[in-house]
Amino acid sequence: MSYFFLILLKLTLAPILLWQGKRVRESTIRLPEAAGNRSGIVGSEFATSNPTPFRLLVIGDSSAAGVGAATQSEALAHQTALALAVQLQRPVAWQLIAQSGVNTSQALALFEQSDAQSADAVSFALGVNDATSQVKAKSYIANTQQLWTLVQAKTGAHIALFSGFPPIDSFPALPQPLRFYFGAWSRWLDKALQAWAAQQGHGYCVIQDTLGNASVADMAGDGYHPGPRIYAAWAKQAAQILAKRVHQA
Repeated sequence: MSYFFLILLKLTLAPILLWQGKRVRESTIRLPEAAGNRSGIVGSEFATSNPTPFRLLVIGDSSAAGVGAATQSEALAHQTALALAVQLQRPVAWQLIAQSGVNTSQALALFEQSDAQSADAVSFALGVNDATSQVKAKSYIANTQQLWTLVQAKTGAHIALFSGFPPIDSFPALPQPLRFYFGAWSRWLDKALQAWAAQQGHGYCVIQDTLGNASVADMAGDGYHPGPRIYAAWAKQAAQILAKRVHQA
């Protein structure tokens, strides 16, 4: 996948892509972010042996905000904290900073305005809106680097986990060829994210398989976001990677 190929694809399909994009914006169900508290402590049953909570911060877009789940208890951040507490056998204090529709650059502004607490690890769930707004890979990685630098300076976190891109080309809410086009753009950005994360020594969570193997019934009603079962599977995978990196630290 290359930028040249994506631009050629865009120019070739421009009229239908524009028409389909407009139709999707007009017809797609707008689901709310998951209701409930965006911070808390889980794993109190482990406090006797290890009373100091591990501090987890989750930053992201609508998927981090839990769109597709009714409450935060079913959503990604809380589910990750629960799974991580079991992995570490230790309480986990978690905080969520997320907003639907933000890309990585906008998440930077969101974080700057937030009341972020100190953290030991940060889990990022961003990128889909970078793909759908057709941000170039170089800019996407620069924004990701800038965001992590700011987050690390403000929270003191020493562990970063970046979730990869979901399989946009299998989202039922998107018609073809729009689905293929956004899927191709997301794979281009995802490849850049994987390479950068490996180079920087950060964690990377593959969610293509987790979401790609899920049934349509497990997705949210908008055909675009995960449902609670997918969030739980994603959270379990993220927690396993985080726990491994904690033990290695």
